[in-house]
Amino acid sequence: MGHGGDIIQELSTDHREVEELFGRIEAMPVGDARRKEFADQAVMELVRHSVAEEQYLYPAVREMLPDGDEIADKEIEEHSAAERTMKAMEGRGADDPEFDRLVAELMTEIRSHIADEERNLFPRLRQAATQEKLDKLGDKARTAKRTAPTRPHPSAPDTPPANKVMDAGAGMVDRLRDALTGRGKGH
Repeated sequence: MGHGGDIIQELSTDHREVEELFGRIEAMPVGDARRKEFADQAVMELVRHSVAEEQYLYPAVREMLPDGDEIADKEIEEHSAAERTMKAMEGRGADDPEFDRLVAELMTEIRSHIADEERNLFPRLRQAATQEKLDKLGDKARTAKRTAPTRPHPSAPDTPPANKVMDAGAGMVDRLRDALTGRGKGH
């Protein structure tokens, strides 16, 4: 969950971890209960990752890139779509036919989002920002991920300052629910 480095390195490492979880899901037969365990783990990572991006990456993008508002708005809308998909997955077992459709939809949404960030947004941000600024943002992103929610909250605010307040409270409740249910502890 916290890897070190600047914000681009931190978020890129998150991308690799999620892709590894997606690969594990794809390698298992349909209906295998472990698919649900890996999907839950991917959702937890994606929600924390999204919180860090919405709290720190996108405000920096708005500030540093001439078309930053447009880019950040598009990225946040992609997060919202993925969050709705993740919410629809909640409570569905690996044996639910809708589970497979939703997991496939989520993978498509996230893989497209990752490719766009890594090919376009990250290189532009690296050019526009100082290394010191990127390092500070990396530290802030790691802190945000430690207190972030672990479950999708599609109706929660996506922009500062409201998201910072809501995310901390939701994160505490989500981590308590995860501890009580054992969610995310399958491996």
